[in-house]
Amino acid sequence: MADPDIIVIGSGPAGMSAAITAARHGATVCMIDEQPDAGGQIYRGLTRCTDAQASRLGKEYVYGKTLLSQINHRNISRVYSATVWSIEAPGTVTYSRHGHASQISAGCVIIATGALERSYPVPGWTKPGVMTVGAAQILLKTSSFICNDAILAGTGPLLYAVASQILTAGGNITALVDTVSPTHYRNAARYFPYTSIATLTTGLKYLRTIKQAGIPHYKNAGHLSITGNEYADGLNFTVNGVEHHIPAEKILLHQGVVPNVQLSRAIGIDHQWHPLQRCFHPVIDQWGASSIATIRLAGDGCGIGGALIAEHQGTLTALGALSEIGFIDNKKRNTIAAKPLRSINGMSKLRRFLDTLYSPPSHCFLPVDDTIVCRCEEVTAGEIRAVAALGCAGPNQAKAFCRSGMGPCQGRYCGNLVTEIMADRHQLTHDEIGYYRLRSPIK
Repeated sequence: MADPDIIVIGSGPAGMSAAITAARHGATVCMIDEQPDAGGQIYRGLTRCTDAQASRLGKEYVYGKTLLSQINHRNISRVYSATVWSIEAPGTVTYSRHGHASQISAGCVIIATGALERSYPVPGWTKPGVMTVGAAQILLKTSSFICNDAILAGTGPLLYAVASQILTAGGNITALVDTVSPTHYRNAARYFPYTSIATLTTGLKYLRTIKQAGIPHYKNAGHLSITGNEYADGLNFTVNGVEHHIPAEKILLHQGVVPNVQLSRAIGIDHQWHPLQRCFHPVIDQWGASSIATIRLAGDGCGIGGALIAEHQGTLTALGALSEIGFIDNKKRNTIAAKPLRSINGMSKLRRFLDTLYSPPSHCFLPVDDTIVCRCEEVTAGEIRAVAALGCAGPNQAKAFCRSGMGPCQGRYCGNLVTEIMADRHQLTHDEIGYYRLRSPIK
């Protein structure tokens, strides 16, 4: 493969939009993705499902076809089923595909790796029978497999979207257990997005589907724990001080999503803690430029905004890259950028409303001592607090004390959690505590 002008890592909304924008202005683009097709997580499986299957997953899912139909551009080479495991300055990307490693270089690399589901560590969450809501949605999108008779617990837009999708696909839900407190509703009310009523209507549609199906819907839930010896057999929780137990062999957990910062961390891009979304964001400008000159970022991988904002950010990041490497001048860049910038600004109040409403509860990021935090090495929250009490200053030193973050997931599950616990224990800011130091090769 000839070296392109721009390499885009990830083919979700941001990656596809960046590739399409760059290609239309004459740049050659190589788009690399780990999945067998484009779409990212939000549009996963869309290229292989029927119109009827797609419509059952909602109009937001079907919308992805507007991007997928444009990536078959002569200037875009697409490399699927490939894992990028290293980026070296100034712009050399190493990836593996079908057991073979390859390298390509470009004047600009755009990282659009999207988001990961936030870990929701409650007692028993590692038992067989417990998955994330996002995992259940992947099964539904890729193989039409329905997680029947499951409890959906946690909160966030995806919790309700997947509940509605399961019901629309003909499945059944045992119960929906929401952890949002009245305080969250009060705090979010000041940011109510009157200009985004159409988007909120979609959420109301989900709620109507759940109500019409007669699904038990518990609100203001706390103290969640999963029961069972070898396997999950139910969920315990409280509502306003009243204890509840619901039997179930399948439990789907969700507490929102966080940026996937593995690649950006591994190459040394500056990051900053976002107090509302409770995660680290890469530090970028409005054109996606990072602290490394040849590396730009777009989409949920640099801050959670949702599919539409990610799409517009992909356009802006591509425009920034095009002006940097000489395909367009700054005047043309600014002219084309005006529309996506207006769209992002229009959606920003909705994002603030959602972030405030669905901010994770304290028991999510500061779990009780006997809860496993690092699944790979089976390290509990109590062990993290104990090594902090011994003088362990941060996540990287914790690896030597208790091996947290040293398993196959490379800290994707426990990274933010360990930072949260140690920041609380030492009474320091999250930026002062820091994050795992990641090194290539990475997943």
